[in-house]
Amino acid sequence: MTDARINMYEGMFLFPQTATADMAAAVAHIESILSRADAELVSICKWDERRLAYDIKGNKRGLYFLTYFRADRSRISGIERDCNLSEELLRAMVVRADQVQQEEIEAADGREALADEIKLRAERGDDEDRPKVTATSREALKAEEAGKKAADEAEAAEEAAETAENAEGGEAPATEAEAPATEDKPAE
Repeated sequence: MTDARINMYEGMFLFPQTATADMAAAVAHIESILSRADAELVSICKWDERRLAYDIKGNKRGLYFLTYFRADRSRISGIERDCNLSEELLRAMVVRADQVQQEEIEAADGREALADEIKLRAERGDDEDRPKVTATSREALKAEEAGKKAADEAEAAEEAAETAENAEGGEAPATEAEAPATEDKPAE
């Protein structure tokens, strides 16, 4: 007969940015993954929403959830498998958290703040006139953002040219060949 070894684990779950529209579903998804493994959820909080270092499944931004849970060590592979098979999750990482103090785990429990944010987003999202995001409108938004970025870069280049022109008191040289040549004379 084997002894069940229950350990404390830290789990970081990464969802696409679209999960911010329905954070309750994201939290429920995490809870369902952990409950299938008979894990006891000790703490969960929204960790951050940030830009990703690289695109993951076409997503440039992501929503992170930090959890602490107790589980039998033999069930961790099942949790990781469920995370890898999930179509809702982009990435997940589970590590042992035996070194983490109980006070730190309790301080990381943001269930109330998470519930408040879900409630606030639900109230704000109930507006009928708010447009729904579809794949086509998402592509249009990306194209619009790319156009704005190009316009901002062009404007910044014009401002830099004007700054250089004002600093010289005249017209800025168009190329390096037109710039006045200066010779450095060696010190005697």
